[in-house]
Amino acid sequence: MIDPYEPAHLTAARVRGGEVSALEITRATLRRIQDKNPSLNAYTDVTSARAEAAAMAIDRRRCAGETLGPLAGVPFAAKNLFDIEGLPTRAGSRINREHAPAPRDALLIERMCAADAVLLGGLNMGEYAYDFTGENAHDGHCRNPHDLARMSGGSSSGCGAATAAGLAPLSLGSDTNGSIRVPASFCGLFGLKPTYGRLPRTRSFPFCDSLDHLGPLARHVRDLALAYDVLQGHDPHDPACAPRPVEPVTPHLDRGLAGLRIGLAGGYFDTAGMPEARDAVERVARALGASDIAPMVGALEGRAAAFLITNAESSAFHLERLRTRAHDFDPDTRDRFLAGALLPAAWLVQAQRVRRWFHDEMLRQFDSLDLIVAPATPCVAPMTGEKILRFRGEDLPLRPNIGVFTQPISCIGLPVACVPVLTGALPIGVQIIAAPWREDLCLRAAHMLEAMGVAGALPPS
Repeated sequence: MIDPYEPAHLTAARVRGGEVSALEITRATLRRIQDKNPSLNAYTDVTSARAEAAAMAIDRRRCAGETLGPLAGVPFAAKNLFDIEGLPTRAGSRINREHAPAPRDALLIERMCAADAVLLGGLNMGEYAYDFTGENAHDGHCRNPHDLARMSGGSSSGCGAATAAGLAPLSLGSDTNGSIRVPASFCGLFGLKPTYGRLPRTRSFPFCDSLDHLGPLARHVRDLALAYDVLQGHDPHDPACAPRPVEPVTPHLDRGLAGLRIGLAGGYFDTAGMPEARDAVERVARALGASDIAPMVGALEGRAAAFLITNAESSAFHLERLRTRAHDFDPDTRDRFLAGALLPAAWLVQAQRVRRWFHDEMLRQFDSLDLIVAPATPCVAPMTGEKILRFRGEDLPLRPNIGVFTQPISCIGLPVACVPVLTGALPIGVQIIAAPWREDLCLRAAHMLEAMGVAGALPPS
């Protein structure tokens, strides 16, 4: 019997030790996908033949006495904006599926496979990553494993649903304004948005280049850290990727947080009137000993800047498609792109100035703090089809405003670990935010919270 919720690092150890074969793990997970995916709609493409061939190759190497990688036999899947050899890179759209198949995997997929993980396929997502709901007009809505009537969150919707439901213990997503952290919050997972420029985006389909991040999602922090360690490394083909050395986190997860200064995000991040978010943040803050209030000066203005930058950059990238194929877009996505195409250039210039100012204000807060605790989403997963978000006494459009707490942090590229907290029947996420390049602190805090039982993924009911 193979447990679909077994931690990935334990699976890898069992495969390396010969207790179970990579092929057994792969076939069991493929059977689970066949059984569960019709109701979840997490996968858009399942690469069964490739997965079984890769697993058999791993088993042959083990039998030959070769040393296997840190993710030996661990299944994983990737949001379908990652290039997967032999498949068109959909990016959640109708138009892209007409493209020629990718001749080569995305670099991060190659790194996972080099660590002997086994790719199972491509995952559902919001069209062109411009979505927080998981509702896709072309491939169908992705469902939340905790309640199929609820949203999975987006735009890495398939990552959230598949990983939470045991259809892949690890997944690769992208985060421009919150697209890893929102599905992690709604589906009850650990997610990592690394520092902007930490992980290369080579051979992935862009949304907004100056804001796009790639990162992993997992059910367990040690698995998240292990995947992150495998993914690290400079690549000159992504101009935004910083030439920094690989800095492994996994060996240091147990170091704890003694001596670190931890604050609670205040001001803009206040959770009054949001009971689930408030409860989750207070639990995490207490457990970590957060004693100071971080004023988060400029977060409101930073979010406004992120809106403008996202609109302007993404619409410029899609302008030719909008001119010639407007009818093939989801109307909600199309209208947001069209609005971005009409923005005056002076607004974008001012947004970049505000972004720099907010970045500098936030870095000053890290002169006195090492970590900041903030809500990830204002609520638990809404019902599919819901259009209105009640926020601080106002009715707001739900689709753009689920990312109200994630978007300002993306704008300035800080590393964040999202940790899942169960406050009632459904999970909700909390952000652990650090200064640039300090993913290690985010993951150590997440690991401590998991060990204390404050945060953790639960199998869907």
